Amino acid sequence: MMAHSFTHLPDPLAYADALLGWFTRLGNDGDEATLPGLCATAAAELSQCELSQLYWRDEVTGRLELLAQHFPTGASPCDQASRADYQHEQLLHYVLSQQRALNLDDVSGSLYESGFLPASATPWRSLSCVPLFSRHTRIAGLLLCASQHSRPLQDYACSLGKLGSFAMNQLAFSRRVRPVQDPSVLTPRAAFGLIGNSTAMDETCRLIGKVLNTSYTVLLRGETGTGKEVVARAIHSAGARSDKAFVVQNCAAFPENLLESELFGYRKGAFTGADRHHAGLFDTAHGGTLLLDEIGDMPLALQAKLLRVLQEGEVRPLGASTAHKVDVRIIAATHRDLGAMVAQGSFREDLYYRLAQFPIQLPALREREGDVLLLARAFAHTACIGLGRSPVEWSNAALDQLSSHGFPGNVRELKCLVERAVLLCDDDVILPAHLALSTSPTTMGMDATLRQRMERVERVFLIDCLRKNRGNRTRTARELGVARRTLLYRLSRLKIPLGDVREEC
Repeated sequence: MMAHSFTHLPDPLAYADALLGWFTRLGNDGDEATLPGLCATAAAELSQCELSQLYWRDEVTGRLELLAQHFPTGASPCDQASRADYQHEQLLHYVLSQQRALNLDDVSGSLYESGFLPASATPWRSLSCVPLFSRHTRIAGLLLCASQHSRPLQDYACSLGKLGSFAMNQLAFSRRVRPVQDPSVLTPRAAFGLIGNSTAMDETCRLIGKVLNTSYTVLLRGETGTGKEVVARAIHSAGARSDKAFVVQNCAAFPENLLESELFGYRKGAFTGADRHHAGLFDTAHGGTLLLDEIGDMPLALQAKLLRVLQEGEVRPLGASTAHKVDVRIIAATHRDLGAMVAQGSFREDLYYRLAQFPIQLPALREREGDVLLLARAFAHTACIGLGRSPVEWSNAALDQLSSHGFPGNVRELKCLVERAVLLCDDDVILPAHLALSTSPTTMGMDATLRQRMERVERVFLIDCLRKNRGNRTRTARELGVARRTLLYRLSRLKIPLGDVREEC
């Protein structure tokens, strides 16, 4: 089909030779920085147009950005213009929605607005805009050529569409193979190695920052799978004890006698089979941090010995006649309600208040608006590195499914789900089938109706847009293509507090 279109050109053999030369140049010389400009120049020279523009489309948000513009006789777009979202421009939107080329022989006399084209002393007359496709046949962007003369640009549409799609796929490949920064470093929580942009995570990080360089005992509370060990490690790694040991002990993993010897150690002859001295975990963590996970499962007898460590800073190994000092920062973690356990008599009240010197309640994943997709991408990136495979992309349907899932297992459930999806994914695109999310009773209870499902996805999307625009509701409304009052109504309707994000002028 492309070869057939050459026959309508003045010199088809010369055009084919020039086209091949540009394919070669884009393949050999183009990199992430130069590919967009080279493609725009190629389109202008091949079509003999004064203007060419290359647009990139974000598959997740639908945002359409101007990557490069070739317009030698006019001003190039400024940085701000190139970052604008053009997806709602009538002409461009038509090509995106119809997924086919639009050719105009008379721009000024057409029904389509063309105000987004650069101003020129000579009016624009002919125009051709073609969709560009990724190797997965999804819209990757647009390539536009415009001339100040009346010319049959439709004869160039097919070949320029192939050239532009080739350039976009080369650009995507260049981005995949470059050294990728850990996604957590791209968030404001970089200092703690945590991932998330939600208000709930803002509060968690604020509390971490407060207790970071103190000797306070920290009690991490939260549902199973909320990442209590991750937060404990963040407190240790970002604090003054980072060059010392970080030791973890799950209090529910050992019976009482074994747990005591693991924590406090023992002396030779302390019990049958103790044929040597054994240093406990308090000694191992000396100068560093000891995380006591599932502290609510610690037996009452051991709770009394732990209280002495917290109060006096000393431990007495089994079989020893004296105690010795240790310098250990204690972090305790539990999914249980320790206050209720105190009332029931199954947890010591004095130990509870000593542990809760600085409590941090970790939010459930369902309370972290907008963080699911960010975490999913980060987990997929890490999984790809571990499997030694190229990075994967996400289909919109898979992202929608993640956004609407309840995740009763919180971050741990999401991580396992994504790792399995990466392993099942054969074509570098994660689809709903790879997630295999069933409609659990929890999910059904949370999303009983279609409206509730849609509002849940919309809420995540609006919060993400607001944060991307730094809370500016006017810019957010413009990006979404709705009136500001409509956006404010939806924010109120979906119970998105306006104080969740800071609006800046």
